[in-house]
Amino acid sequence: MNIKKQITLGLALIAADLIVAQTLINKKDGNYKFTVVKNLEVTEVQNQAQSSTCWSFSALSFFESEMIRMGKPKVNLSEMFIVRNAYMAKADKYVRMHGLINFGPGGAFHDAAYVIRNFGLLPQSAYLGLVNGDKEINHNEMDNMLKAQLDVLVKANKISTGWSKAVNATLDAYLGEAPLSFDYQGKKYDSKSFAASLGLNMDNYIEFTSFSHHPYYTKFALEIQDNWAWDQLYNLPLNDMIDVVDNAIMNGYSVAWGADISEKGFSFRNGVAIVPDVDWTDVKKEKIDSVILNPGKQKEITQAMRQLAFDNYETQDDHGMHIVGMVKDQNDTKYYIVKNSWGIKNNDCDGYFYVSEAYVKFKTTSIMVHKDAVKKEIAKKLGF
Repeated sequence: MNIKKQITLGLALIAADLIVAQTLINKKDGNYKFTVVKNLEVTEVQNQAQSSTCWSFSALSFFESEMIRMGKPKVNLSEMFIVRNAYMAKADKYVRMHGLINFGPGGAFHDAAYVIRNFGLLPQSAYLGLVNGDKEINHNEMDNMLKAQLDVLVKANKISTGWSKAVNATLDAYLGEAPLSFDYQGKKYDSKSFAASLGLNMDNYIEFTSFSHHPYYTKFALEIQDNWAWDQLYNLPLNDMIDVVDNAIMNGYSVAWGADISEKGFSFRNGVAIVPDVDWTDVKKEKIDSVILNPGKQKEITQAMRQLAFDNYETQDDHGMHIVGMVKDQNDTKYYIVKNSWGIKNNDCDGYFYVSEAYVKFKTTSIMVHKDAVKKEIAKKLGF
C-alpha cells in the first residue's frame, strides 16, 4: 500500500481540470481516512537496518528531494560515505576533548552538510558501505570497535600521531574503502566533482528548533548528545516553527525532521504518530492500540509543554526522518506524510507514515529546510 502510489492513482483528472483526491488509509482496514493536501516527489525508501545512522538517511533523502525540486534527475546518494567521513570528524573531536564529549553513530542533519561541503558525495552505486558479501547494514560491532579504540587513546598520557590511520583502517574494514574516482552515467568523477555536479549549495540549508530556554530569533547550539559539532540552530517560537514546515511543504520544499519517537502515540507499525487528548496513565496497556487506531481529538500543544518534556528528558533526539507531504483526516485534523528509513516491510504504507501536527509540535527537536522555504517576515527577523 505505497502512499506515493496511492496518491498518484488517487489524483485523477476527469473533466474541466477537476481533480478528485483518493482517500488514503493508515494501514490495511485502518480507521484513518486521509485526503491529500500536498504531495511531494521523493526517491525510494531506504533501510538503515542495524545502524543508528537515521540522520544520514533522512538528510540524503531530503537532498535527493531537493534535486528533484530543482528539476534534476533522481539519484540515490551514498549514506555510508557520509557516515564514514562524519565518524572521522567525530573521532578527532572526541580525542581533542579527552573523551569528554559524546562519541557514537548518531548525528544531525548538519553533519551531512558538513561532509558534503568538505568531502563531497558519492552515489550509492559507487559506495554501498557493505563488505564480505553482506546484504544488510549492521554497525553494532563497528561502533563498539571504534569507541574502544578511541577510549584507549584518551586514557593515554600522550597521543600517538598515527591514531587516525588506525580509525580509518577500522572504517575500511567494516565499510570498505571509499573510491578515489568512479564512473557514473558515462562520466568519471571523484567525490568533490560529483557533489559539484549535483548543484546543491550547502549554504542554502538552515536548521530550526523551538525552545524557550534561549531567546527567540537567535541561534544556539542545541543541547543534544548527537550535536557533537556544536552547530547552532535558529530558535523560533513554536507557531513560527510550524509555519516554516507548512510554508515549505505547500511551496514544494520538503523538510528534514528530527524528533523523539518514544511516545506511546508513535506507532510506525500502525502508520501513525499522534498525541491524543487522553491521559496515558488512565489508559490500560491493552487499550493503547485502540486509542492509537481510532482518529480522535489531538491534545493542544503549548510551548511550555514541549519545553518541560525537553527539560525532563522525555523529549530526546531519537530519530531523523523526512516530511514529504500533508494530509487531513476525516475530522479535518492536519497530518504530515513522513518518509522513514526502516525499509518497506515494517508497516502497510511501504515505509511511510502519518504524523499529526500535535506530534510535530510536541516532539520535534530540529528541522532543516531550504532558506527560500521560509517566509520573508520570519527570515527578516532572523537576519537572512
